[in-house]
Amino acid sequence: MAENVTLARPYAEAAFQLAKGNPADLLSWAEALECLSGITADPAMAACIGNPRFSPAQLAQLYFEAAGGKLDADQQNFVRVLVDNDRLTVLPEIAALFDKLKADAQGIKHAEITSAFPLDDAALKKLVAELEHKFGCQIQATIKLDPELIGGVRMAVGDEVIDASVRGKLAAMAIALKN
Repeated sequence: MAENVTLARPYAEAAFQLAKGNPADLLSWAEALECLSGITADPAMAACIGNPRFSPAQLAQLYFEAAGGKLDADQQNFVRVLVDNDRLTVLPEIAALFDKLKADAQGIKHAEITSAFPLDDAALKKLVAELEHKFGCQIQATIKLDPELIGGVRMAVGDEVIDASVRGKLAAMAIALKN
C-alpha cells in the first residue's frame, strides 16, 4: 500500500497542477479520477489491465468507453500516460491523494468522529463548529459508532486525536493510578 501511494503521488500532484486554476476543473478532475478509480476496481477491467493481448491504445480506449465520454482531452491524456507507464492499478490512490490536495487547497480538513451512541443533528453541528473554531478551517466530518467507547466521543483531525470518551478517560485514570 505504501509503495502504491509513493507511485501515485506524482500523478496526483500532476493532475492537481492541471486542475488547480479553476474550481470547476478541480471538481471535474475529482469526479473523473473517482470514475476511473471505480473502473479500475471492476474485476473485468482488472483482467484487461494485466492482459498482454491489449495494446496500450486499446486499453486506454477501454477506459474512455467505460467512462462514457465524461473525460476531457487532458483527462484522456492522463489516462494514456498511466497506461504507458503501467500505473492504472494505482488509480484509487491517485484519486485519494488528489482529494486530499483539493481539500487542503480549499482549506478543508477531514474529521473522523467516533461516538458511543448516535449523535443528533444539533450535537453534531455543535461539535463540528467547535472543531472548525479550534482548527481554523472548514471541517468535513465522518461519523462512526463504537459502543466500546462506553460514552462520549473520539475525534481525529489529521494527526491530532481528541479523546473525550469514557473509555479514554478510564485508560488515563488507570495510567495515573499506576504511577
